[in-house]
Amino acid sequence: MTRIIGLYKKAYSGLSPATWWLSLVMLINRSGTMVIPFMTLYLTRKLGYSLGQAGIVMSLFGVGAICGGFLGGRLSDKFGFYNVQLIALAGGGVLFIILGQMHSFPLICLFTFLLSLVNDAFRPANSIAIAQYSKEENRTRSFSLNRLAINLGWAAGGSLGGFLASQNYELLFWVDGITNMGAALLLLLVLSPKRNMQTPKKHEAVIRDKSTSASKDKPYIFFIVLTTIFAYCFFQIFTTMPVYYKTDLGLTETLIGFIMAINGVLIALFEMVLVHNMEGKRSELTYMWIGTFIVALSFAVFNVFPGALGLAIFAMLLCTAGEILSMPFMNTFWIGRSNTNNRGQYAALFTIAWSIAQVLGPGTGALIADHYGFTTLWWFIAGLLTICAIGYRWLQKLIATQKAATAQP
Repeated sequence: MTRIIGLYKKAYSGLSPATWWLSLVMLINRSGTMVIPFMTLYLTRKLGYSLGQAGIVMSLFGVGAICGGFLGGRLSDKFGFYNVQLIALAGGGVLFIILGQMHSFPLICLFTFLLSLVNDAFRPANSIAIAQYSKEENRTRSFSLNRLAINLGWAAGGSLGGFLASQNYELLFWVDGITNMGAALLLLLVLSPKRNMQTPKKHEAVIRDKSTSASKDKPYIFFIVLTTIFAYCFFQIFTTMPVYYKTDLGLTETLIGFIMAINGVLIALFEMVLVHNMEGKRSELTYMWIGTFIVALSFAVFNVFPGALGLAIFAMLLCTAGEILSMPFMNTFWIGRSNTNNRGQYAALFTIAWSIAQVLGPGTGALIADHYGFTTLWWFIAGLLTICAIGYRWLQKLIATQKAATAQP
C-alpha cells in the first residue's frame, strides 16, 4: 500500500501551481457543461421543434466549434492565450444565458453558432496555456491532469444536468452560463499576469516567416489527418455504441450507464500514474500507434467474440487502455513541433481535427449502422483505426529519417 501511495504522489508531484489552477478552471467550466447533452431534448420536447430542426441546430454547434478552434488559435498567437481564455469563458457564459431566452428558430440557430464559436475559441488557448505552465519533462502529465478535470467535470455536469432538465430546461442555460463566468472569474483572480508570474504580462508581436506556419509543416498536416480519423472513430463510443448495447446486446440503460462510466473512472484512477511512468521513455508516436491499434481491437471484438455484458465491459477496458496510451501523447507531439510564436496555429488545427470528427462521426456512424448493420460499422471503424495506427507508425519513421538527415554534417 505504501508503494502504491508513493506512485500516486510521484505522478501528481512536480506540476506547477499554475497547472493546478488551470485544471481547476477547467473543472468548474466542464461541471457546467449541461446544455449540449440535452439540447436535442430541449428543442423537441420543450420548444416543439422537429428532430430534423434539432439536427440543424446541433450541426451549427459543430460548425461553430470548427470556426472557434481556428479563431481561438489565431487570436492566441496575436493577443496571447490568457486574453483569449478570459474573453471566451466570460463571453460564452453570457451567450449561454441569452440562448436560453431565444425561442424562434432563426435566433436559436444564430446564437447557437455564436455560442459555439466563442466557447470553442477557449480550447486552443487553453492548450497553449498548459504548454506555458508546464515543463518539457512533465508536459504530458500536465495535459493528463487537464483531461482528468474534463472527465470529472463532464461526470458532475451530466448528473446535475439530468436533474435540472427534469425540473426546468432553462435552468441548464443559467447554470452553464454562471459556471462559465465563474471559471472566468477564477482565471482572472489566480492566473492574470499581475497575479501569476508564469502568465506573460504582454504578448509580443512577432514577424513570422511563412516557413513557421503550421500549414507548411507536412508531417504535422499528416498527423492532423490521422488524428481526425482517430477522433471520428473514438466518438462512436459515446454515440452509436450505446444504441448497439441496447438494441443488439439487450442491455438496460442502467448497465449502459455503468459501462460508459468505466471509461471515466479508469482514466481518473490510472492515467496520471501510467503517464508518469511512460513519459519521456519512448517517442510519443510509439504510444500513439500502439494505443490506436488497441482501440481498433476494442471495436473488432464485438464481431469476433460472443457475449453481452461481459463482452461490453472487456471492450471498454481495451478502449480505455488504448485511449490512455494514445491521447495524452497527441498533445505532447503537436507542442513539440511548435514554438511560442506559432503555437496557436498548431493548437487550432488540433482542435479543428476533433471538431470535424465530432460533426461527422455520430451522423455517419448512425447511417452506416442503420443501412448495413452494426457488424459492418464495427469492422469499418476497426479498419480505419488500424490504418490510422499504421499511419502513426509510418509518421514516426518519417520523422526519425528527417532528423537523421538533418543531423548529418
